[in-house]
Amino acid sequence: MNDQAQALRNLVQTQATAAGGRATRIVTVTSGKGGVGKSNFSLNFALALQKLGKRTLVFDADIGMANIDVLMGTSAPYNLYHLLKREKSIWDIVHSGPLGIHFIAGGSGFKDLLDLSEAELDYFGEQIGRLHGHYDVILFDTGAGLSKETIKFIVAAQETVVVTTPEPTSITDAYALIKMVRAMNHDVDFKLVVNRATDGREGKQTADKIGLVARQFLQMELPVLGVVLDDANVTKAVKKQVPFTLAYPGGDAAKNIEDIAKRFLSVDKDGEKGGVRGFLQRMFRR
Repeated sequence: MNDQAQALRNLVQTQATAAGGRATRIVTVTSGKGGVGKSNFSLNFALALQKLGKRTLVFDADIGMANIDVLMGTSAPYNLYHLLKREKSIWDIVHSGPLGIHFIAGGSGFKDLLDLSEAELDYFGEQIGRLHGHYDVILFDTGAGLSKETIKFIVAAQETVVVTTPEPTSITDAYALIKMVRAMNHDVDFKLVVNRATDGREGKQTADKIGLVARQFLQMELPVLGVVLDDANVTKAVKKQVPFTLAYPGGDAAKNIEDIAKRFLSVDKDGEKGGVRGFLQRMFRR
């Protein structure tokens, strides 16, 4: 396993050197409630970015419900817990997935993440800081709702994608999450994705509904990254443990994800908020 980690380290460093280093874009994906397909979106969104030529790392930060590796049908022998316990380095817990995408499994490690001592934080920061410049995008898939850990990721990232569905409870919870973060006086760049819409019209109506109340009561604009249609291929892919953008690339959901990835990349965020180093400073600000 150490040989594998060394091989991965060499590969990433070689690619980063060839590209002249990268300004890493930090993104948090979250939702107001569970069951909206957030993790499935995160994985397939990351794969779409990778397919478009952006080296992408998915960080599974969903406490207690980490399942990115399951959705890919792969296993992660080491996760964040092993890093925090200093049993493994950052490169030991970075694993490879389809299309050359990389991912870090969260496991139970995030439960202890915000209660680390200063020395432990220094070590964690030094390790995570090594990722700087090696990836174009680092995507944190957080848990649903507003735990203290999720708030940290939302505030620290350059931008946060909120996933909702057209269901009234999902819409209400998505808006509540945005409202609560704004009430804490945090300047967060929110973007919206509507998942499992019956058709484009329903997706647009859902996005317009949330955008209207955000504009009226929070005095903020809520850009919409896109709509993902309800596609039976998604459920089939989950059962196969293969990402739906790979199992059914011609399906509606896969095409929607590709459009969202292109729209995401059309806005240049390189260098904003200091990449990985800026993220760490905001993440662990006491």
